[in-house]
Amino acid sequence: MLYGFDQVAVRYGDTCAFEVASLDFGPGELVGLIGPNGSGKTTLLRLLGGLSSPTTGRIRGLGEPTAFVDQHQRQPRWMPLTVAEVLRMSRYGRLGLLGRLGKEDRRVITEAAQRLEVDDLTNRQFGELSGGQRQRVLVAAALATEAECLLLDEPITGLDLASQDTILSVVTAERDAGRLVVMSTHHLEEARRCDRVLVLANRVVADGPPHDTLRPDVLGAAFGERVIRLTDDDGQTIVLLDDHGHHHHHSSSASS
Repeated sequence: MLYGFDQVAVRYGDTCAFEVASLDFGPGELVGLIGPNGSGKTTLLRLLGGLSSPTTGRIRGLGEPTAFVDQHQRQPRWMPLTVAEVLRMSRYGRLGLLGRLGKEDRRVITEAAQRLEVDDLTNRQFGELSGGQRQRVLVAAALATEAECLLLDEPITGLDLASQDTILSVVTAERDAGRLVVMSTHHLEEARRCDRVLVLANRVVADGPPHDTLRPDVLGAAFGERVIRLTDDDGQTIVLLDDHGHHHHHSSSASS
């Protein structure tokens, strides 16, 4: 399925969160979104997932099933759920809330849990898990939807290395299986693993393979003074992003 943006803009009053004249996404593609906090990464993901509507313009491909993994993992204390229940909920989009899980549903859930190495956690309370465990459960639930488009908002930020490696390996496998995977990040190493990188600053500063988009001049246009250039012993330029101001608040999640 091909997704596309035509003359899309998202505005909150006089503030433009994101705008682009034309942008296309296709199957079998791993796309990274990078930019400073407030640059439109989450806005773009929510637009693709049909969770937000543009102020102006048109989005092609809406209505196709997508799976969205938010960067916020907090669970209301009044809604205790086991890991098994979180995973089962991923199938409700196909079955409806009153549908009963069949053999195929259980197989899909089990396979997703095994791939994210959370099959031994099914009886645990989701809210009692570590951050890495919770994120792996949420990615497993996203896989269990069997959607052709997987949207991940900073999927490995703040996680232990083992969880990072597991999630990134699964992300690559999903791309290899022909799915569209779009994920936001503020880590250059994570972005370099993608086929294509969009550098954002409330607009698309650059769009292309990592070696074309993750250059000091391009990143400088998006991050400004937060780009640090160092020179190694071989005279090669090393780029670091000083993005310590990066934070996750619900109030800003629409434009981060």
